Amino acid sequence: MSITAHTDNNPGIASGVWTIDPAHSTVGFAVRHLMVAKVRGRFGAFTGTITIADNVLESRLDASVEMTSVDTGDAGRDGHLRGADFLDVETFPTMTFASTSLKAVDGHYALNGILTIKGVAKPVTFALEFDGVAIDPWGNTKAGFSATAEINRKDWGIEWNAVLEAGGVLVGEKVKIQLDIEAAKA
Repeated sequence: MSITAHTDNNPGIASGVWTIDPAHSTVGFAVRHLMVAKVRGRFGAFTGTITIADNVLESRLDASVEMTSVDTGDAGRDGHLRGADFLDVETFPTMTFASTSLKAVDGHYALNGILTIKGVAKPVTFALEFDGVAIDPWGNTKAGFSATAEINRKDWGIEWNAVLEAGGVLVGEKVKIQLDIEAAKA
């Protein structure tokens, strides 16, 4: 998912600081279960700031996610995810992302940055889509963004798994991250 990069490096969003609105945003993920289905989840508590530069390619994103807020719709699974086998939220209560660059590639945008999970910092590239700007009924300026990336959880030390009797494993290594973000102009 990407948008066409404009030649003036401004897709129609005003420069300045934009604050992510968690009530109208989603930080979600999907991972294979039993090799045949996907389990989807989300994090309910997160913050972030998007600083849009005059040249949008010089913009910046900084975000933090509270790992205890993981929700897959199953309390037992969520408890396991919070534990030492997966996220170890007592030791590592937050996941962070800090952008390092925004690039126009073949007419699209790639948001590069450092994703830190369980104290391990690794580069990640998100395919970024700018969804537009609108004024809400109370006169606030809002902007929408969507982004996706795929990571291998083992790269961040999240290695727990169980081998299935029929072959394969219980939990897939690849995790798809889906961000649907609404931000308010500060």
